[in-house]
Amino acid sequence: MPLTLTLTKGVLPEGQEKVAFSRLSDAMLKWHGMAGNEAMKRNIVGSIHLVPKEHTYSGSQEASVVFVEWKVPSFAFASREVQVGYVEEATDIIHELSLAQHPRERIWVNVVHAVDGAWGIAGMALTNAQLGAGVAAA
Repeated sequence: MPLTLTLTKGVLPEGQEKVAFSRLSDAMLKWHGMAGNEAMKRNIVGSIHLVPKEHTYSGSQEASVVFVEWKVPSFAFASREVQVGYVEEATDIIHELSLAQHPRERIWVNVVHAVDGAWGIAGMALTNAQLGAGVAAA
């Protein structure tokens, strides 16, 4: 499940971007009842994008920003409890790691769901049922 962490360079102290990625991933697993599931942890992939401040905007003005975006099967982040809990925790993680300097109102969390059957791993298009069976077997 890809996580893309995009942030204005300097929002977090240098090197803390990796810590943020790890903590955001662990929080996602926790909210889905999969903390400690090494098979699922291995399937969290992603990237960190550091963008110069002159290339990040809020309110059509140059500003520091953070975007936490997951691309997941449609059964992930499906319950309202998980949505609310994860968004709050992800925002707290970034705010804390910024040493409480980055405004919470400029931290966005977004989830993009894949169409059932269009989740591809190793050249195979997997359905939600196939993915669920894989998770259950892990």
